[in-house]
Amino acid sequence: MPLTDLPLGQLRVYDAALAESSGFDAFWQDTLAQARAAAEPHPTVHPGPQHSLTAVDVYDVRFPGWRGRPVAAWLLLPHGAKEPLPTVVTYIGYSGGRGLPTDHLLFPCAGYAQLVVDSRGQGHDTPDHGEGPGTQWVEGFMTRGIDDPRHHHYCRRLITDCVRAVDCAPGLPHVDADRIVVQGASQGGGLALAVAGLAGEQVATLWCDVPFLCHFRRGADIASDGPYVELARYLCLHTRDQPERAFATLNHFDGVHFAARATAPALFSVGLMDPVCPPSTIYASYNRYAGLKDIRVWPYGDHGGGYGSSSGEHLHWLRHTGLSPLKVS
Repeated sequence: MPLTDLPLGQLRVYDAALAESSGFDAFWQDTLAQARAAAEPHPTVHPGPQHSLTAVDVYDVRFPGWRGRPVAAWLLLPHGAKEPLPTVVTYIGYSGGRGLPTDHLLFPCAGYAQLVVDSRGQGHDTPDHGEGPGTQWVEGFMTRGIDDPRHHHYCRRLITDCVRAVDCAPGLPHVDADRIVVQGASQGGGLALAVAGLAGEQVATLWCDVPFLCHFRRGADIASDGPYVELARYLCLHTRDQPERAFATLNHFDGVHFAARATAPALFSVGLMDPVCPPSTIYASYNRYAGLKDIRVWPYGDHGGGYGSSSGEHLHWLRHTGLSPLKVS
């Protein structure tokens, strides 16, 4: 996979020069206020499939997300947990859902609680009913509601669910409300970044690997694979010489703006040969990030970033930021 974006020296000073939409903060304040006002029923927790696991306890969770509608999640705990634990809230990559509990064993085996959040419409357990205009799309999710001025775009519902997961996490067993980590890769990384920008002091630290949902216009211009290509295809077929309306909608969901509002210590990662989330889209958000930050650069990494090497980086970062788990008896 060749280098197809800017050299690293230019990436480190890259400025997206992306202006915020008018009323950005008011839009999100109203959106989240509506979701919180509709927060019935309260989260439910039931024993989940154990899959013969002996070191991890699995719980099936439903919490109220967009407009109070239930969102599925797994709560994974070290077996026998008795005290509140630092908790990793995990968001999932594009076109995937929460999957199986056995897909997410690293953090509970390392002593952390973990809440794995389903992605509405992408997983099997949280439907996305949509609403209003915006039924015209190419394929996938990025163009759902793009022809409406922000209110009906899919990302509004998805990001709201993700913030509500952090709202609801302190009410779950063995979750320490003062030590909540948000994380994910690709779409999951972009969602974690959005939550860090919207949930403020509820987030103790963030890491986002090769994040998607950042600098949509740059992604649509140069990505050669993945969801940004959906946008380019839509613009080709439906807007052609008038793309500004679509980007005005997407501007309400751009990680560049959430980064400027996030202050929790953050670890990013980037693959310099990533055709899905080009490095400049990631640096656009990283360079705007308002809090303490670091970035792991994988010089020959594609959209998998550091692959299995990332796990050790994550555990080291958690300990570096003072989020070591308590011992479990």
